[in-house]
Amino acid sequence: MNKPAQNLPTHELVYRQIREMILFGEFTPGQPVTIHGLVQELSVGITPVREAIRRLTAEGALEFQGNRRIILPELSLTQLEEISFARLSIEPKLAELATNRMDAADIERLEKIDNSLNIAIAQGNVRDYLEYNYRFHDALYRLSDARILMSMAGALWLRIGPSLRVVLGRYGTANLPDKHSDALAGMRARDGRAVAQAISEDLQQGHDGIRQSLEHAPKLDSD
Repeated sequence: MNKPAQNLPTHELVYRQIREMILFGEFTPGQPVTIHGLVQELSVGITPVREAIRRLTAEGALEFQGNRRIILPELSLTQLEEISFARLSIEPKLAELATNRMDAADIERLEKIDNSLNIAIAQGNVRDYLEYNYRFHDALYRLSDARILMSMAGALWLRIGPSLRVVLGRYGTANLPDKHSDALAGMRARDGRAVAQAISEDLQQGHDGIRQSLEHAPKLDSD
């Protein structure tokens, strides 16, 4: 599990803050990101912000351009297909492994996260939807104890999150399929394959929405 936040050094806390800003759609694809802007917003020193940006750039979540410019990269259709292939290979496996290791308390915790997600959907709260959707998947996958696959999945979430935010901003949350309910039913039955299938369908519907959005915005389709 994650080390408690209060015990983390400043540079790690800043990294996690900026990472969550990317994951939860506080930046949009193509948006420039400035070191001084983040320093002011987070009320921290310049050194931990620079270190966080370095790490996030290495992970592909941010991109350096000319004149020391930093942006949130735009996603192309080709990149989406690569990400979809990777996520559909990795994340259902993590879900299946997690199901084999979880107990009743774990399921109850996931149900609470999903309840918060359902409230966000009902209220049309895109920011909360993105956060609780991520929290649900992250909490589930961590139960797998598959650290290499978890690391790969985390990097893929960073690349897909901002584009999902754009889709939800356009189409809202009201008509999203609730595949988490199917996943939870599989967990209660201790059916790892059913959970993996539900997670696969959950990812696929998100990717389908992003694909549709990109197809109607040709300017985003550039590597």
